[in-house]
Amino acid sequence: MCRWAAYRGTPVPLELIVSAPGHSLIEQSHCATEAKTATNGDGFGIAWYGDHPEPGLYRDVLPAWSDCNLRSLARQIRSPLFLAHVRASTGGATSRDNCHPFVQGRWSFMHNGQVAGFDKMRRALENRLSDHLFERRAGTTDSELLFLLALEFGLESDPAAAFREAIRFTLEQAARAGLSQLVRFTAAFSDGETLYAIRYATDAHAPSLYAAPFVRSGSAAGGHCLVSEPFRDPATQWGEIPPGTFVKLGAEGLTSTAFAPGEAMALAMTA
Repeated sequence: MCRWAAYRGTPVPLELIVSAPGHSLIEQSHCATEAKTATNGDGFGIAWYGDHPEPGLYRDVLPAWSDCNLRSLARQIRSPLFLAHVRASTGGATSRDNCHPFVQGRWSFMHNGQVAGFDKMRRALENRLSDHLFERRAGTTDSELLFLLALEFGLESDPAAAFREAIRFTLEQAARAGLSQLVRFTAAFSDGETLYAIRYATDAHAPSLYAAPFVRSGSAAGGHCLVSEPFRDPATQWGEIPPGTFVKLGAEGLTSTAFAPGEAMALAMTA
């Protein structure tokens, strides 16, 4: 399992999320407390939005704690919206192409979770992609493929519906292949204006997700954080996002609605 953190609000240095706070994302890369493994050393990445519609992207295969450039970049880059991720691989080689976040046009995406039996249905899932999106697939992970499937199913127009369909289709293919119908999916993604997150699983073990108003020097900075694990900051009041939730964080603030690809489950169970 991986660890990640995302922010939307007034522009702040990335270090205030990535490296500066107690139990920061870099600290979680070698001593996570709410993951199956404490170490998330199979690469890292950050995607941030600034003066252009497309996000900047920096990824590497080094563990986040050992990259000599990451702390410097995080200290100097300011952004109103960014995603940061440290990876613990559940499949796929340790390569830059397999490190999160993934970027397509103005969209960025990162994921913590797994798709059971992915290697045995990978071809069927990839076959559902249009030629354009298939050619954009650079890595081998289930995470990147779920992102591309969501783009195929209308991410631009309805993000929640697109990921419901991506998960529904994945469960359908698992059933057809006689595989365990298990998806664990806690993800964050953005178009540069709105930050979205989903916490969902087909079993009782959805990867963790927390939210809080961003606090700096004892006062709110006009933003929110979404994280896999809370930072250690007595001024920040973290709230756990329950499983089966779709989160939207925009100019109007944070809202949440139920998320469950129910029709997908029914199709998968009867396929």
